[in-house]
Amino acid sequence: MNWINAIVQGVMLGGLYALFACGLSLMFGVMRTVNLSHGDLAVLGAFLVATLAAAVGISPFFAVLLVLPVMGLVGVALQRSILSRALRTGEMSSMLATFGLAIVLQNVLLEIFSADSRSLDVGSLSTSGLQLGSSVSIPYLGVLTVVVAVALLGGLQLLLARTGIGRAIRATAADADTAELVGIDSRRVYAWAAAIAVATAGLAGAFFAMRSSFSPSMGPTQLLFAFEVVVIGGLGSLWGTLAGGMVLGVAQTVGAQMDPRFSIVAGHAVFLAVLAFRPQGLLGMRRSRT
Repeated sequence: MNWINAIVQGVMLGGLYALFACGLSLMFGVMRTVNLSHGDLAVLGAFLVATLAAAVGISPFFAVLLVLPVMGLVGVALQRSILSRALRTGEMSSMLATFGLAIVLQNVLLEIFSADSRSLDVGSLSTSGLQLGSSVSIPYLGVLTVVVAVALLGGLQLLLARTGIGRAIRATAADADTAELVGIDSRRVYAWAAAIAVATAGLAGAFFAMRSSFSPSMGPTQLLFAFEVVVIGGLGSLWGTLAGGMVLGVAQTVGAQMDPRFSIVAGHAVFLAVLAFRPQGLLGMRRSRT
């Protein structure tokens, strides 16, 4: 039963990883940009939710709803001020720009909030769950995280498939120059993509803060996990992002079941195995060489 519980906990953790990776996958799929500040933007979202909830005295879940539009505006400002200029000079420039932004964000958060760890108080939800037998426990917060991740990815899938802005995003992702020839404003599409990506990063940061403690320095670690999820699931595949999150989460919890020291190592080992034997990811499309 302990192994079954390890898999259940891995699925719950995988939902959180899928939330983290969603924005990273979207921004890479549309703008071909590996946003190295993604993890620090998630931390920023967690601090904004915690600060708003404490200052106004509202539920963290209500604070999340208020912070998401703010994070979306941060994404638009990021695209208009940094990424649009960096993309003109190549993908490497955008990576360096987001790397610089990550360093700035870490230091600003450290200066404002100090290095102390903190967490979001969601009451008994953080510890309560459904007990099945003596060994298997299904945490309610974990179930909520998985439900939100599935709803978010499903909503994005519908947005891309059924709406005008979704079709514009897909056309721009396929070929921005050709899309502009038929009247699509790629600058506006990139702003939409950045807004959605940064808002989802803030959402992931908030759920992480409800599950565990957080500090200004945790961004790079979450970026690494999000990057592994995107590679395992397949670049540009939203449902692959969910699958990648589940695989990484289960690998870490099963590794921890064998030995707590193997938790992170097991996740990295699965990432390397997928990269070696299926580089396009579990649900990604193999690109033919030209």
